Amino acid sequence: MDTTVDLDMFASLVERPDDAARRAAEERRQELDLPRGGLGRLEELAGWLAAVQGASPVRPVSAAKVLLFAGDHGIAELGVSRLAPAGGTAARVRAVLDGSAPVARLARRYGAELRVVDLAVDAPEDAFPEEVSVHRVRRGSGRIDRMDAVTAEEAARAFAVGTALADEEADLGTDLVLLGDLGVGSTTVAAVLVGALCGTDAAAVTGRGSGIDDKVWMVKCAAIRDSLRRARPVLGDQLALLAATGGADFAAITGFLLQAAARKLPVVLDGVVSAACALVAQRISFRAPEWWRAATLTGEPALAKAYDRLTLTPLHDQQVTMGEGVGALLALPLLQAASDTLAEELFEPAHPAAPRTPPRLPTAAELLGKL
Repeated sequence: MDTTVDLDMFASLVERPDDAARRAAEERRQELDLPRGGLGRLEELAGWLAAVQGASPVRPVSAAKVLLFAGDHGIAELGVSRLAPAGGTAARVRAVLDGSAPVARLARRYGAELRVVDLAVDAPEDAFPEEVSVHRVRRGSGRIDRMDAVTAEEAARAFAVGTALADEEADLGTDLVLLGDLGVGSTTVAAVLVGALCGTDAAAVTGRGSGIDDKVWMVKCAAIRDSLRRARPVLGDQLALLAATGGADFAAITGFLLQAAARKLPVVLDGVVSAACALVAQRISFRAPEWWRAATLTGEPALAKAYDRLTLTPLHDQQVTMGEGVGALLALPLLQAASDTLAEELFEPAHPAAPRTPPRLPTAAELLGKL
């Protein structure tokens, strides 16, 4: 497999969403005589959907896909996650696959397809179905406070997997991707990337992750501090940054986000992991964030900093902190509502209903005559 990656090409490949379609959507709203601002933020969302679809009237969102990238992280050895590092990610993957995880239940409820991609889960190669692990780059990753997460070649391979998956989803007709992740220790890795790219210290980006206490928070903060020292020298090379202090799943998500933008496939970011990858992708193509929307804030300080840098406003605030694509999936009904409010068929029915003849009611005399 050729793992040569030309990051510079994304600067020209990624175009801006269609502003003409956005303006046409606004004009359509005015033609429908809807009160200005009456639909609140759904109006802005409908305009964004028109722009990323390049169409007005807006097409209803009908082929959404939840895409979860999975990988274990060596930094979890320090106990920075409340979840057990040994086998924790594998158990979460299995819960999604057997349908018991919240994201799987919600995907069924909202009619979205669900796909899990194993990039670096610390489990045997035959632990999951072939379609889940076919893109695996390695088993687990290095402890980023003292060593690289993956090699340069592995980072390039994972990035290429992400771009290939974006092409695959676009070719399948997916019209919206709800992006999530599965990985013990992933919020620590994400905090390192956000801290490095936003130029902040460790304490400013260290959150509670899976619900850690103060003592573990201090261990996590120290790990992020040491990892930031390793990240800063490679800030000018995004693939080197992902190899040093990211991981195979982070590299794949970054590649996916960039290629999805190039293929004009809109994406909803779930939490701090996808947001950290979005920051890396923004360094490669400044137009790419226009193809994304943020789902929610989770209380992670790194996430708030990332969204501020990306100039993205979360779609809802349900205080979902578990990740795994749940926050992104909860944004799906909002996006469907936004598209439906300006969809052509709602206002121009193909077959007007025929006049309805009311049923004849019996007279009082007729009713008395039956007594």
